[in-house]
Amino acid sequence: MIKRALISVSNKEGIIEFAKGLYELNVEIISTGGTAKTLKDAGIEVTAVSDITGFPEILDGRVKTLHPKIHGGLLAVRDNSKHMHQIAELGIAPIDLVVINLYPFKQTILKPCVTMEEAIENIDIGGPSMLRSAAKNHKDVIVVVDPKDYPFVLKELRNKGDLDKNQRMKLAYKVFEHTAHYDALIADYLKQNISADTFSSPDSFFPQNLTLTYEKIQDLRYGENPHQKAAFYGEVGRHSGTLAGAKQLGGKELSFNNINDADAALKAVMEFDMPAAVAVKHTNPCGVACGDNIYDAYIKAYNADPVSIFGGIVALNRPVDVPTAEELVKIFLEIVIAPGFEPHALEILRTKKNLRILEVNLDNKLNTTWDLKKVSGGLLVQEYDAQDISEKDLKVVTKRAPSDKEMQDLLFGWKVVKHVKSNAIVLAKDLIAVGIGAGQVNRIWATQQSIDHAGVNTKGAVLASDAFFPFSDVVEAAAAAGITAIIQPGGSIRDEDSIKVADENNIAMVFTGMRHFRH
Repeated sequence: MIKRALISVSNKEGIIEFAKGLYELNVEIISTGGTAKTLKDAGIEVTAVSDITGFPEILDGRVKTLHPKIHGGLLAVRDNSKHMHQIAELGIAPIDLVVINLYPFKQTILKPCVTMEEAIENIDIGGPSMLRSAAKNHKDVIVVVDPKDYPFVLKELRNKGDLDKNQRMKLAYKVFEHTAHYDALIADYLKQNISADTFSSPDSFFPQNLTLTYEKIQDLRYGENPHQKAAFYGEVGRHSGTLAGAKQLGGKELSFNNINDADAALKAVMEFDMPAAVAVKHTNPCGVACGDNIYDAYIKAYNADPVSIFGGIVALNRPVDVPTAEELVKIFLEIVIAPGFEPHALEILRTKKNLRILEVNLDNKLNTTWDLKKVSGGLLVQEYDAQDISEKDLKVVTKRAPSDKEMQDLLFGWKVVKHVKSNAIVLAKDLIAVGIGAGQVNRIWATQQSIDHAGVNTKGAVLASDAFFPFSDVVEAAAAAGITAIIQPGGSIRDEDSIKVADENNIAMVFTGMRHFRH
């Protein structure tokens, strides 16, 4: 039998209707501050917490519910005679229902120009304490943290007078899920505001206990395959420049594979400052090009592989104009991603009713700190591979240095190969990825695949490799195909063999000193 309820909420959504329902069931309502005023203004009789504790709110409201007459009423086990005798002696009455949601910490830190002082003041102390007390004692105390649960709880109380064991436990589970998320947000916010020097060593950069928190953006129809359930979650406060912050302007609902592939396309296109187009299939680029404008870039990317792009994802780093839209709708595509769309261009794209059209703000480069890979029983955590190079970072190791045009293509190819699954080889020519060898179990197969893909475009192209050459066979194959320059990390014990073959064939080769494995 529910006799007393404590209600203290920041989010007032639905609370008046819920409290009225409890009042009609003859439940005594205890409340605090703004919540008490809201309920009283609605004509609901409320007992102030200070009347229960006999102690006023102090420290600007920081202390009001942290009192034995509150927590004793929450934590007393009803079928423990010692507990019940003790609270009776102390004049503590049991509390049977707790309805609380917390200070709006997330909403506060997402406000522009929020101060640290304002954020700190929105860290709730009493709320989580009461929620945890009630959830710990959920066998005897019903605890509600989610306004969406108000109708269900009220219906059960009206029809049955109580909730069963499993219903109570589910509500308690939601409490600990909620408070864990809340605390993780606070920890993440504080970490972001600590000097980067503090986290200079791996021991401090990667915490001993890793707690991650994400918010569900949407449930998905299924996962990679129809028999797998799936959902899409976003990092709080890190949506700009990501799919989590995308605005869908047309087309069907996104699927698991759509999101995975679109993420790969988005990350790749964000590498480029000049107009660029990236086509992706199964997370690998299949057409990449830069151009004088976005139409030019797309046409070049399409022509680089007009077969694989079918059914793929296209990401563009400039707003879509009418000529580009007219080309995009000529083939079947799953998704088009861009930072904007001219009104008539959007109308053209929407004629393809299933084409998913995503607008993503590309002003902010990817701002996530960690790259996560789930493995059985654990999680691999690393920094995101945001490292880039310029011409001054390269070491020329052959007798001939690259020409200016070759150097431009080498740097372009290096950006592309970073986003191709290892072993990865990319052939580039005129700022177009003319041949891509992806995900092979040895480097020479990836090289042969890229040469076969490029066909006649191989002659005069440059080659980018995500990792060093263990043997000289890649350079030999490149020479036979008419490739004129190579960019690779270097660092093999047989580097001299590759350099010798390059010199014999007048191939310019540069070392980056870094690799870009992508598994």
